[in-house]
Amino acid sequence: MSTETYVRAGQERVVEADEAGAERNAGRSADRRAADGLPAERPAADERWLPVVMHAAFFLLLGASLTRFLIRHPGDGRTPWIVALSAALALLYVLGPALGSRPTPRRLGWLGVVVAVWMVLVVLAPSFAWCAVPLFYTGLRTLPTRAALVLVALLTAFVVAAQLMLAEGVDPNLVVAPPAVAAVATAVFVHMQRQADRQRHLIDDLIRTRRELAATERREGTLAERQRLSMEIHDTLAQGLSSQQMLLQASERVWESDPAAARRHVRTAESIAERNLAEARRFVHDLAPAELAAGGSLPQALRALAARAAAESSLDVRLHVDGVPVALPDRVESALLRIAQGALANVREHAGARTAALTLTYLGDQIVLDVADDGRGFTGAGTDSRDGRGHGLPAMRARLRQLGGTLTVESAPGEGAVLSAAIPLDPLEGVR
Repeated sequence: MSTETYVRAGQERVVEADEAGAERNAGRSADRRAADGLPAERPAADERWLPVVMHAAFFLLLGASLTRFLIRHPGDGRTPWIVALSAALALLYVLGPALGSRPTPRRLGWLGVVVAVWMVLVVLAPSFAWCAVPLFYTGLRTLPTRAALVLVALLTAFVVAAQLMLAEGVDPNLVVAPPAVAAVATAVFVHMQRQADRQRHLIDDLIRTRRELAATERREGTLAERQRLSMEIHDTLAQGLSSQQMLLQASERVWESDPAAARRHVRTAESIAERNLAEARRFVHDLAPAELAAGGSLPQALRALAARAAAESSLDVRLHVDGVPVALPDRVESALLRIAQGALANVREHAGARTAALTLTYLGDQIVLDVADDGRGFTGAGTDSRDGRGHGLPAMRARLRQLGGTLTVESAPGEGAVLSAAIPLDPLEGVR
């Protein structure tokens, strides 16, 4: 298995493991949110103040009804019962919030006792009928919609009957007004409840979408970083290992016939291994090319690269710099140096060329690197046809794409090849 194939296979396994872990984490997160009841974890503002208003209204109406009874019927024999039932109803109502708002058996039993005590109070003193308004809210908030509507109708009937008992004659308003008020209050509450439910569901969907988007961005960032690492490895360690292999094979062929040449090949392979070790250590630290990390400029790094390429093979490599050199962003210098390394490695391994030329051109608004050779050339210049492993040119294009640059390859059989990498400089100001 080649080095590039190994790298790509390892990358795919890591990405698959990351995606599987993300799916497991998403499943656990969904389970936790479902267990916690996320849609109802934080009520809306109207749901926070409405219970306070209703509870205050209930106790205000209960106190007003008791006061009215005591004023209107002093010394009445029903007074002890009215006072005791009023106190019991107030105590029961206070215990309600502790039972929650969900229709649990305890909550339903509590609601039934409260309604029963209120009905007894209405029968003994019809003025307590207006306490039904807060009870409407309690029933609608506790029961399912249909059951709550039945309870509202029952409470409304008691209110109508109580008002008719208090009136001296039949008043159509007392028959029509309580059902109308109950219908309006019920419609408003049901509408608000449905709006609150939709809002909670929208918030839940928004939170879920945001988490999915964050997970997607993390996966894309991971893929981009792994792609960058694979390009770094291909342009440095993999090319160095390939050169070492060629040198060691050459030394083995002349080991008996020309020991001096074999030793030269071995020493050259050793120097390449030393540089690869420096690159590997650089990966661990900051992934910057060793030639640039030492403080050298891009022309200096390219000149050293050309000298090494010439020393490691019979290839004559020259560097030309046109224009006025300017300070470049680190990412641009690193990308151009890696592209030059990959291009020269392809020339040494596949072109059969005698000479190669590196041309670095400063054009003000862009920087251009040309790599030309007089080798055998190849067809299909838009693909990596000369590199059977198929990773060299795609890696170069990926590097340039990240910087807004372009890659052009011109070649024909027997006429050599020219590779041109251009990167605009204006959008990249301040990248350093």
